[in-house]
Amino acid sequence: MRIEAFIIDPQVDFCSPKGTLYVNGAEDDMSRLAAFIRRVPQKLDAIHVTLDSHNPFDVAHPLYWKDATGAHPSPFTIIGASDVENGVWMPVRPNLYNYSLQYVKKLEAAGRYPLCIWPPHCLIGTHGQTVIEPLAGALKEWAENRIGLVNYVTKGSNPLTEHYSAIRAEVPDPNDPSTQLNTRLIQTLMKADLIVLAGEAGSHCLANTVRDLVNEFGDDSYVKKLVLLRDCTSPVPGFEKLQSDFIDDMTAKGMQLACSTDFLR
Repeated sequence: MRIEAFIIDPQVDFCSPKGTLYVNGAEDDMSRLAAFIRRVPQKLDAIHVTLDSHNPFDVAHPLYWKDATGAHPSPFTIIGASDVENGVWMPVRPNLYNYSLQYVKKLEAAGRYPLCIWPPHCLIGTHGQTVIEPLAGALKEWAENRIGLVNYVTKGSNPLTEHYSAIRAEVPDPNDPSTQLNTRLIQTLMKADLIVLAGEAGSHCLANTVRDLVNEFGDDSYVKKLVLLRDCTSPVPGFEKLQSDFIDDMTAKGMQLACSTDFLR
């Protein structure tokens, strides 16, 4: 049996209490995940790790938008199409107005998330973008033990679209392959017999990565390959229902739930 781990955004900015977008309890999630990897290194045939990777100027960061006074929105501001049309919020670059208006309209039509402004996080080249300890050490040990490579998958560097899911951006850019369907990752995961899921956040990036992966599998028999380590993920504070809805939806399709301390013993 081929078992692969799929870890979503286990980064300092999400997982450290000092991170800019700290997910409450994530440091404990990642400590449990590190212990799990150290306990079963020979049973994990591959490990995939996604890394949120943003620029300061990003459609979901305050710097991208301004109001009539020139002030940037506060984190967690929701921007809808009517806000852009009525001049409540405007892109700081006037040439991006038409694009930005169409972007928020596409988000609303998709119905997954409205545009939420987040604190700048996982900025490329900063400490906040790196994998948190002790997980980083456990991944290094696994690679040395197995003489293998951890498959790091970056996402989010295109400033004109959000990229919660590692499978595709919320609004793919036809001119940027990195925002489009990650067929290589999908095809790789489809070959696994069991996919162990963990990471942050269970309300957003993990949830949408798994939802998109299941959609691309196109066959619910593949969903039974998925095992979520329930004690190795947490929701963004205030968005707990998104995580519980995700778990309910996926377990109804066949996703399994497990605890890191008991699984694969």
